[in-house]
This record gives sequence, structure tokens and C-alpha cells, in this order.
Amino acid sequence: MAKYFDVHPDNPQPRAIAQIVGVLRDDGLIAYPTDSCYALGCRVGNASGIDRIREVRNLGGGHHFTLVCRDFAQLGQLVQINNAVFRTVKAATPGGYTFILPATREVPRRLLHPKKKTVGVRIPEHAVTQAILAELGEPLLSSTLLLPDEEEPLTQGWEIKERLDHAVDAVIDSGECGTVPTTVVDLSEGTPEVLRVGAGDPARFA
Repeated sequence: MAKYFDVHPDNPQPRAIAQIVGVLRDDGLIAYPTDSCYALGCRVGNASGIDRIREVRNLGGGHHFTLVCRDFAQLGQLVQINNAVFRTVKAATPGGYTFILPATREVPRRLLHPKKKTVGVRIPEHAVTQAILAELGEPLLSSTLLLPDEEEPLTQGWEIKERLDHAVDAVIDSGECGTVPTTVVDLSEGTPEVLRVGAGDPARFA
């Protein structure tokens, strides 16, 4: 049965954040709010957590997972960025974008796109997510909480708790956070290619 945390969206309670991070450090899987929509998250090194995300979402082997980072310094340790890409990503973060970039050796092989050796990275603009990342001290491995055969992600904490009670270890409820996932931009070849239009304005990459 999943633990349920009612966390203030603007001023997250430190005790609740510490307990959530405790679940993550115990190799737990959480459902948490972001600035685009709810996501499933676990520690990057949590192999069973990755398998559980695949199971919940019924994902194939070619799915791009996202590494959710606290800041640009953390993001820069995970992906290879030249000066032009640096300026592009820096100008759009934090915010509702996921960037596909070549991964560094810091990223486990099982998280990479099997052919391109790329990974998705993002920096969210959400107080609760940022508080979790700050307390954890490392990125979160994440995937949008979109269930198989459903068109929109789940947005209500109580509903997520009800439907995924035995599939996740904790549900963080900070009120609704929308149904629109991030805008995904592939920068792995240098020239921006918008793969999915979502929460972030794609016009800046046209």
C-alpha cells in the first residue's frame, strides 16, 4: 500500500520531503507532481524501479526515460553540451521542456536510447519537485504518469493513490498540476527538432 503525502504546492513541509526522499533512498517508486503533469520517479541506480515504471506504463525497450535535475550544473554532468546547445537549453530552463542529448558516462547504459545513446533531461519549475531534488542530492529518473490506453496523464493525487496503490510506494499530492506533458526537443544532432509539443512553447525552437 502506497504512502500518501499531502504537500503544500508552494511551501513544501520539510518533514514530508524528508520522508519522501527516505522512500526513494530505500529504492522506492513515487508518483509526484511537476510543472507539466504527474510523473513516476525513482533513483537513477534503482534497477527494479525502472522495471516497475515500464510495467506500470507498459513501455517498450526504446522508451526515452527522463533524468529530472535540480539545476543546470547537475544536468551538465549527465549530457554532452556544446556552447550553442548550452545557450539554447539555459534559456529554456527551468520550465516545461525535455531535451534529448548525448549522454555522458555518468548515465547507466540501460537508460540510454539503444541506438542513439541519448537520454532526456529536464529542470522543472515546481517547488515540490525542487524540494525533493534538493533533499535527495541527485537526479530523479522519471516518466510521465500516463497509463496504457489512456490519452491524458492522471492529475489527482487521490485518484493516483486509488489506482496505483500497489504499484508505487508513495503518492505526493500537491493539488492539480495539469495534464500537458513537457515539450520534447531533440538537440542530439545540434539542430533543434521538436518531437512533441507540450507545456513549453515550441516557437523558440522553430
